[in-house]
Amino acid sequence: MRGGHAGPLVRQETHGDRVDMTVTDEELVARSIAGDTDSFNQLILRWEGPMYALAYRQLGREDDARDVVQDAFLRAFRALPGFKGEAKFSSWLYRITLNLCRDVMRRAKRAPFVQTPEGVDIADLVPSDAPAAESMEDVVARKDLSRHVARAMSLLPEEQRSAIILKEYHGLTFQEIAELQGCPLSTVKTRLYQGLTVVRRELDRQGRGPAGAESRTP
Repeated sequence: MRGGHAGPLVRQETHGDRVDMTVTDEELVARSIAGDTDSFNQLILRWEGPMYALAYRQLGREDDARDVVQDAFLRAFRALPGFKGEAKFSSWLYRITLNLCRDVMRRAKRAPFVQTPEGVDIADLVPSDAPAAESMEDVVARKDLSRHVARAMSLLPEEQRSAIILKEYHGLTFQEIAELQGCPLSTVKTRLYQGLTVVRRELDRQGRGPAGAESRTP
C-alpha cells in the first residue's frame, strides 16, 4: 500500500491462502459486512488477479496497476457497509478499478498502453490457422503482433478501449459493461464495433491485419 494511505492493511498475507470457491460473492460480502475480515480476504484472493489484469491493460505499468488494485480493495472495504447488492460485487469492483485507472491517466496525462496476452485473438483480428507447434519465427511474429495490437488499442478513446478489454479479455456481457459504463446497451455495442474497426484498420495499415496478410501472400 502506498505510504499516503491510512488505515489497516485489508489482507494479511499467509502461505496458506487458498481461494474458496464453495461460497458465493454475495455470502462473502454479507459476512464481511458483519465483521468477518477473513471473508473479505477471500474476496481479495478471488478478484485481485482480474482487477490487476484490468489495471495493467489500462495503464501498462506494474507499479501503477498494483497501486490501483490496492486502492480499489481499500475503497471497497471502507464502502462495504453501504453496498446494497443492487449490482454484483464483481461489477462494483470493476467500476471502482476503472475509475481509479481513469484518475491515474488523468493525473499522468499520458496515453494508455494496452498489454495484450500472448496468442492475442481480439474478435478474429487475424487469421488463426497457425500450426499447434510454433517455430521460433512464429513466436517472434506473434509477439510482434501483440505489440502492434497494443499500439492500435492505445489510439482508442477510453470508453472504446475499456469496452474491448472488458468484453474480449474479461468476458463480461454487453449488459454488464453497460452497467459499468453507465450507458445504454446499444452504446456499448457501438463502442465495441467502432473500437475494433479502428484496431483492424490500424493493423491493416501496418500490414498486420487480414488485408495485410493477404498482400504479403506470395
